[in-house]
Amino acid sequence: MKLNITGKNIEVTSSIRDYIEAKFKKLEKWQIDLIGCHATISTEPGKQQKIEVTVSVPKGQLVASASNEDLYKAINEVEQKLERQLNKLSHKPEAKRAQSEKRELEEEIEEI
Repeated sequence: MKLNITGKNIEVTSSIRDYIEAKFKKLEKWQIDLIGCHATISTEPGKQQKIEVTVSVPKGQLVASASNEDLYKAINEVEQKLERQLNKLSHKPEAKRAQSEKRELEEEIEEI
């Protein structure tokens, strides 16, 4: 997975870069092909740190953002949001299969 990290009004230090890379490595456990990832870190008025992430997958894009006074907490929030999206994406075929099986059972019951 290719990872781009951009900073707006903030310098992206090596420790921030390493932390983001470590968090996004965890996303590979979902066994979905992650094509690329772009993270933008910015400082907003009121000392809020914001991170916006776009992850490209074969079926489209996943987008998540979070704001917090602590940048590392914001990174954790974004990682959790992306994990939920990847979980939903990986289980979607199972849900569709279960729905179609349920419809087939209902049709069989109606015929009887």
